[in-house]
Amino acid sequence: MKKRIELNGITWDHSRAFPPLCAAAQRYWEINGQVRVNWQKRTLDEFGHAPIETLSERFDLVVIDHPWAGYCFKRDLVYDLKSLLTAAQWTDLQQNCIGPSFESYHYNGQLLAIPIDAATPAPSWRPDLLEKKRVRIPEKWSEAVALADRGLAVMPAFPADLFLNFSMLLEALSAEPFQNPRRFAHREKSLQAMALLRRLAENMPPEIYQWNPIAVAEMMTDSEDFVYCPFAYSYNNYARRNFTARPLRYGNLISLDDGTPLKSIVGGTGIAISKRCRNVDAALDYALFCAGASMQKGIYTHAGGQPVRVEAWTDPALDDFTGNFFSASRKTHEECLLRPRYDGYVRLQERGGIPLQQFLKGEISAESAFAAINAEYKSVGREA
Repeated sequence: MKKRIELNGITWDHSRAFPPLCAAAQRYWEINGQVRVNWQKRTLDEFGHAPIETLSERFDLVVIDHPWAGYCFKRDLVYDLKSLLTAAQWTDLQQNCIGPSFESYHYNGQLLAIPIDAATPAPSWRPDLLEKKRVRIPEKWSEAVALADRGLAVMPAFPADLFLNFSMLLEALSAEPFQNPRRFAHREKSLQAMALLRRLAENMPPEIYQWNPIAVAEMMTDSEDFVYCPFAYSYNNYARRNFTARPLRYGNLISLDDGTPLKSIVGGTGIAISKRCRNVDAALDYALFCAGASMQKGIYTHAGGQPVRVEAWTDPALDDFTGNFFSASRKTHEECLLRPRYDGYVRLQERGGIPLQQFLKGEISAESAFAAINAEYKSVGREA
């Protein structure tokens, strides 16, 4: 009899994250009868910013975001999965993950994780309230501002979310963020991006500064207060008829008023294997099982997941099951931008949103906010 293998994994606390991995683990056990994968969960903020060292010491499998790549490899916390994949496995993932999801984990010739989940900020709205409030879905920035001025639009303004949406605007304005090690971004265009965000948030409730994307989606589906969110990391669960009584609809990003299309910042998750893992082959096999087309189109999505595989995104039955989430927001998920992945970026993302919050609240000037972000950017350093 083969020896039973126990693997411990950590993900984040939501129906999109925890149940699909548990369901996949159960099915994996039923198929092979040897490997038991036990999952635990942490908060969304801990997922994005809590130190990986602690997790890598306690868990074999770590569901991770791609900006951790430089940090993890510099400290030798996780295995480079590129060297462990066959050519066929590599090609399969490279060709069949939506947008830049696979590319995001490939950093400096190493692979941080096996992609299992795809997400990026996208607009969402309550279709039942559009007619009731006599509004239409915005196509340009000023139209989103007009809805916010009427008290009908909201966005997450938790520091990290605010920083990422600021980064999106910097890209649209050609401010060249993260390109120069001595300067975070073009100063005048950064001030322009801040002004756009402040005008959008001007008439939103002050609670937005404590809200992350999950909080916004829960509030939009649980009340009649808000019709529209211009950008928040996508959660297809809230578009499902069997998940909430008041489902959202998702779509593609608006443009600036001059016609410049916005491109959001890719998120999603992958499974990394920590250096503490003593059964690397089993861990990798389970990760690939979760990332396989059959699992992604089947148990993974039906259990609440947001798959990374193109085969799931193009499946008509799954599109109907998720309230047309896949077809309606596919363009935004395919065209999104990569975040930096150098060692130090995660700290910048965590702290860079704080001066933005202070500016939007009217507590400091735009110049002071830019100076604070620039100082933080230079303090964390930047690898070539």
